[in-house]
Amino acid sequence: MSIPQEPSFRESVDLMFNRAVALMDLPPGLEEKIRVCNATYTVRFGVRLRGEIQTFTGYRSVHSEHMEPVKGGIRYAINVHQDEVEALAALMTYKCALVEAPFGGSKGGLCIDPRKYEEHELELITRRFAYELAKRDLINPSQNVPAPDMGTGEREMAWIADQYQRMNTTDINGRACVTGKPLNAGGIAGRVEATGRGVQYALREFFRHPADVAKAGLEGKLKGKRVIVQGLGNVGYHAAKFLSQEDGSRITGIIERDGALYHAEGLDVEAVRNWIVKHGGIAGYPDAQLMEDGAALLEQECDILIPAALEGVINLTNADRVKAPLIIEAANGPVTAGADEILRNKGTVIIPDMYANAGGVTVSYFEWVKNLSHIRFGRMQRRQEEARHQLVVDELENLSDSMGKTWSLDAGFKEKYLRGADELELVRSGLDDTMRIAYQSMREVWHSRDDVTDLRTAAYLVSIEKVAASYRAKGL
Repeated sequence: MSIPQEPSFRESVDLMFNRAVALMDLPPGLEEKIRVCNATYTVRFGVRLRGEIQTFTGYRSVHSEHMEPVKGGIRYAINVHQDEVEALAALMTYKCALVEAPFGGSKGGLCIDPRKYEEHELELITRRFAYELAKRDLINPSQNVPAPDMGTGEREMAWIADQYQRMNTTDINGRACVTGKPLNAGGIAGRVEATGRGVQYALREFFRHPADVAKAGLEGKLKGKRVIVQGLGNVGYHAAKFLSQEDGSRITGIIERDGALYHAEGLDVEAVRNWIVKHGGIAGYPDAQLMEDGAALLEQECDILIPAALEGVINLTNADRVKAPLIIEAANGPVTAGADEILRNKGTVIIPDMYANAGGVTVSYFEWVKNLSHIRFGRMQRRQEEARHQLVVDELENLSDSMGKTWSLDAGFKEKYLRGADELELVRSGLDDTMRIAYQSMREVWHSRDDVTDLRTAAYLVSIEKVAASYRAKGL
């Protein structure tokens, strides 16, 4: 019996794009214009390390410039290649369109295993990579704005921003050349948690619609739902932490690269995270059942499965054994096109990556706007807001006095009501609003068209239509 051939990540994205476009009435030329990647730049540069020159290969791909700047992360991984970077750039285009962030799609990658280098070596490599991209305007506040991705974080973004500013000393908006920076280097509160927080908001919005919850064969709210998370990196950790601490979900399983932890009553996410940081893996964690074969836990019974690490973890080899009725793709492309079809036929509801992990780019957009406006959010209005609330509280207390103190304001209410929104609260509010509106736009297509049976197709339809509208408005 021949084994069915799994499409590559790039082919998966193309297949899903084709499935959506077949349901649209686009002129053939425009369809092709949206599909193709505009440009990919490959750079090979040398850095003197450990007494010799080491050569590195990096990529920056620009998928669509229907809006500028273009936006997308830079990942550091040993298996980065051009096809993957181009597919991720395409996803960024659709993702930005879906959540109405005014960017085109881009993506970058460097073939490197960051764990094999010291911090000072990584800085030299990152600065050189940034130099190669910036001198070709592939890092520029008005043309191309990178962000962190797999293998990179705030530290690398700070190096890139500093390198850009050294090369462009008179660019007053230099800090906006990259997002995901540390707070003290022009970053924004809530950026580190943003993608995980977006996953939480996406699930909350899904559970606000009983008809959608019923389609997944579930009922009720997030409280008590059994959740399995694959990958406890930045995204998986924050999603799991917020769902368990704020929504009362039970994190019954956590899958990591060296195995998996399972506990039917729920794991303490914070404790697991601290164990991994201290010991470099989950091995030996005391308060759970350890499974050597982590991937097997993807097939465990649960209510919600959150793949939050690599692409293609749910594929033709295991899709028919995945029991979760609801999958939310916190990673990019964790379900292959072949697996997607198997799961759809089974009635599994998939909240697609293009929407589910858009929290990162949404808060990146807020950071970029903050850098361009040169003022932190909340600085102008926070105290004025508090002063107005104080007026109301004072009046109510006067009323209470005149009634002989027969009732009084609850101290907890007073404290909450009087506190004006700071930057973090405003960022969370903006993210929540974005995730709600984007979900509703997908949901409307999902429920109103008989030829759209899943949220992924709905997401592609909404985003491709927005990109097409931008091109039409440009006169293309």
